[in-house]
Amino acid sequence: MAEITAALVKELRERTGQGMMECKKALVAAEGDIEKAIDDMRASGAIKAAKKAGNIAAEGSIAVKVADDAKAATIIEVNSQTDFLALQDDFKNFVAASLDKAFAQKLTDAAPLIAEQESAREALVAKCGENVNIRRLARAEGDVVGAYLHGHRIGVLVTLKGGNAELARDIAMHVAASNPQFLDPSQVSEDAVAKEKEIFLALNADKIAGKPENIVENMVKGRIAKFLAEASLVEQAFVKDPEVKVGDLAKKAGAEIVSFIRFEVGEGIEKVEADFAAEVAAQVAASKQ
Repeated sequence: MAEITAALVKELRERTGQGMMECKKALVAAEGDIEKAIDDMRASGAIKAAKKAGNIAAEGSIAVKVADDAKAATIIEVNSQTDFLALQDDFKNFVAASLDKAFAQKLTDAAPLIAEQESAREALVAKCGENVNIRRLARAEGDVVGAYLHGHRIGVLVTLKGGNAELARDIAMHVAASNPQFLDPSQVSEDAVAKEKEIFLALNADKIAGKPENIVENMVKGRIAKFLAEASLVEQAFVKDPEVKVGDLAKKAGAEIVSFIRFEVGEGIEKVEADFAAEVAAQVAASKQ
């Protein structure tokens, strides 16, 4: 029997749109075989349209809410199967209600919200015929918290020490556009730097062949410096004024960037490419049985 891990339960939940407890029970009964669990759930009538891995929810919306005093904010991602559903009022209302609850309860983890919203989620799934999942949320608190939402697909929270909400929002907009991986160079791990050095040397083997060691070392230092600038928020050129680094922008306003959170719809979710022709053929074959 395969181990019933949290990841396995999460995958079944994403693929069927059913609650966590129902998914865990189904997996236990199927001895950890996720495909058998889906078949059993379909046979019992628990789900009517699970297409094996075909209904993974990797679209959806990001939403943010900032306190009136700009000292706290919440960001949430709710997934759907299609971007079309993400634009519909029923889905938007579910997202808004979920965000309001997360914000009011000062939640920092999605699990309590998922449990509280399960009935509403199931009702939405039944109505729209698509899988819907509350995937994640985060809360930021500090002197100043600003937010930026790019459509419904990218959301950012930025926390400052000093400064004001307008500055925080400008920096959040920059984060949405530039997607930095770290706040500052000190947060970049030695492993990441070593990997970048390895890649640089491999890609430039012909150029550095025969060059003195000190020249090669300077070339590597230049590449690492560029890597740190590209990956670190405070070292990036500000999108609205490329002559100014983001860190310097904050300093000039008497502020310090404490942290940032960036959510993008579906990031990290493995999407399944549907074979439409094969799906139609399977449906035709099934109808002839």
